[in-house]
Amino acid sequence: MNAFDQYEVWFVTGAQLLYGGDAVIAVDAHSNEMVAGLNASGNLPVKVVYKGTVNSSKEVTAAFKAANNDEKCIGVITWMHTFSPAKMWIHGLQELKKPLLHFHTQFNKEIPWDTMDMDFMNLNQSAHGDREFGHIVTRMRKNRKVVVGHWQDEKAQGQIAAWMRVCAGWADAQDMLIIRFGDQMNNVAVTDGDKVSAEQVLGYHVDYCPVNDLMKYYNAVEDKDVQAMVDTYFKEYDHAPELEKAGTEAYVKVWNSAKAEIALRRILKDTGAKAFTTNFNDLGDFDQIPGLASQRLMEEGYGFGAEGDWKTAALYRTTWFMSQGMPKGCSFLEDYTLHFDGEKSAILQAHMLEVCPLIAEAKPKLEVHRLSIGIDSETARLVFTSKQGEGVAATIVDLGNRFRLIVNKVECIKSKPLPKLPVASALWIPQPNLEVGAAAWILAGGTHHTSFSYDLTVEYWEDYAEMAGIEMVVIDENTTISEFKKELRMNEVYYMLNKALC
Repeated sequence: MNAFDQYEVWFVTGAQLLYGGDAVIAVDAHSNEMVAGLNASGNLPVKVVYKGTVNSSKEVTAAFKAANNDEKCIGVITWMHTFSPAKMWIHGLQELKKPLLHFHTQFNKEIPWDTMDMDFMNLNQSAHGDREFGHIVTRMRKNRKVVVGHWQDEKAQGQIAAWMRVCAGWADAQDMLIIRFGDQMNNVAVTDGDKVSAEQVLGYHVDYCPVNDLMKYYNAVEDKDVQAMVDTYFKEYDHAPELEKAGTEAYVKVWNSAKAEIALRRILKDTGAKAFTTNFNDLGDFDQIPGLASQRLMEEGYGFGAEGDWKTAALYRTTWFMSQGMPKGCSFLEDYTLHFDGEKSAILQAHMLEVCPLIAEAKPKLEVHRLSIGIDSETARLVFTSKQGEGVAATIVDLGNRFRLIVNKVECIKSKPLPKLPVASALWIPQPNLEVGAAAWILAGGTHHTSFSYDLTVEYWEDYAEMAGIEMVVIDENTTISEFKKELRMNEVYYMLNKALC
């Protein structure tokens, strides 16, 4: 089953009646063929639904109002086959609440040099019809993505596909509930933020849930369900044979981890939450940090943030949701410690326990070791190192007057064994190198928690920032500190002036 079968994207073609009814019929036929071809390409994750030509202000407004009210519709693609006077789009664009993609394409791939006449010219006017439409969207300060290319080209289809995945993630976030089990770590600034503004701007809702409520679920779990979960652990993960010896401390820790996972999953399902946070300073009657449960729930698609970091929990859920069906994986990660080695200088990414096994290079190993933070106890966890390859790390920070999305391209490299640190980890070089990448991240106010993906690219996050209407800065192979500082200063001026004008 396609992960996005519950969604669709509408395709609306702009035209007018100046050229007569026959022209509109031809426009409609071309549009139907294009939409059918897009769906048949196999390159788009969401079905495209053709909603006809619009030839007047009333038709545009009706189409966009219908899009707003249809829960399956997560975005609208517009294309101007002929010249469509842009003033007729004003009222509809004022109404449109769904993400918009402007596709600057053409039915014919090439100019028919020998046969082209005035009738052909009148019918195929995307070259300037799309510019007319683009002008009014820009004048109205309407955020959108513009894709240029022939509708049969894989590159153009790939850009549309990326936008569709972001539309799906954006739609999922609009009813996202994030539960915080316990509060945030005391005195930590970067994991805090304005939850009201986050709901206004980003869509998701953050609730506090006392750990005692979770403990009610924990205490209600039956032994037979725990045994089934423990059996699943031993079947799915490599482990030392002695871990299966009932009655040992290690076995009890695995048992209680399974019980915690069942309890967490049940309360998340009962509340309809899509993401959650924990805090090692507030664990109620748990005998260990529920790290193994968090690892497995992230793999299942639940957003997670440590120490009450609800912004990263939400961003990870969106990362996972957009990435469905992609091969390489994603995870919550934390900058842990630095490795200075010239051009190979890197940052070890880990956490106490909570790293998602989707990024594992090989089958994870189930282990139990002492963890001396939070509850000083033996603690179950999955241990592995990450795949090698390029990816992007993303975070959202609250700057008081706005949210800023920070994206850094990174290269995950081979990590050496960590025999005394049995946790899941990744080792990466931030682009363009540690010195510039880390400095730029710090200058931008970036967090120590990130949502990481091998599959998503900067393009996905650009589309996300456009939909959310938030600031975005990118740290990549072309970044220099002097130019990055200028960008941050210019952005500050822009948002301060924008706030004053509003």
